[in-house]
Order: sequence, then structure tokens, then C-alpha cells
Amino acid sequence: MKESPASVQVSVEPGICGFTCSIRALRQGKRVDFEILSDCLQVRKLAPCMGRITVRDLFLPLRQSPIFRCAEKSGCHLACPIPMAVVKAAEVALGLALPRDAVLTFNA
Repeated sequence: MKESPASVQVSVEPGICGFTCSIRALRQGKRVDFEILSDCLQVRKLAPCMGRITVRDLFLPLRQSPIFRCAEKSGCHLACPIPMAVVKAAEVALGLALPRDAVLTFNA
């Protein structure tokens, strides 16, 4: 398998709230650190709460995931796409997934 990049950058347009987000996943061996920039107060609390994420963390059940536990603790809305984007960025940084866009489209 090809070595994953040491750093992955993800931009998120979350929808009606208008709080765009920039996520940088930095691989540190078998762990990932995050830099998360957003005007959303809840999202800004996310990275410090999570700490480093490991491969094992990415395969835990949702209720045990440090990412989703911190999203809840930080007050993120249930439909906030940022926690999912953090998971995807970690997967790419750790070489577990390819960098592909994820899209949610409402059809009238």
C-alpha cells in the first residue's frame, strides 16, 4: 500500500449554519493529531477534546468513538457533518482510505 501523506487538509461547507470548517489531519506514526478551524464555538472545542486518534479509535462503535463522544461533549448538533469529516480525514492520513469528496445533495 502506498504511504499516506503526513498531512491531509479537508474543507467542509456544513450547510445552513454557514460555519465553514477547515480540518487538518497530521499523521504522527500510527496516530493522528488535528487542527480544526471554524467560527463555530462547538466545533472549535472538538480537537482539544479528542487528542490523538488511533487506527483502533476509527473502528470502535459509535458510542465509544472519541470523535463522536467529543462532538457530543462539545455540543455539536446531531446532523453536524464535521465529526464525520474528522473521521474521513483520519482515515486518509493513516492510509486507510483514498481522498475522495463526500457529497450530500437534497433533491426537490
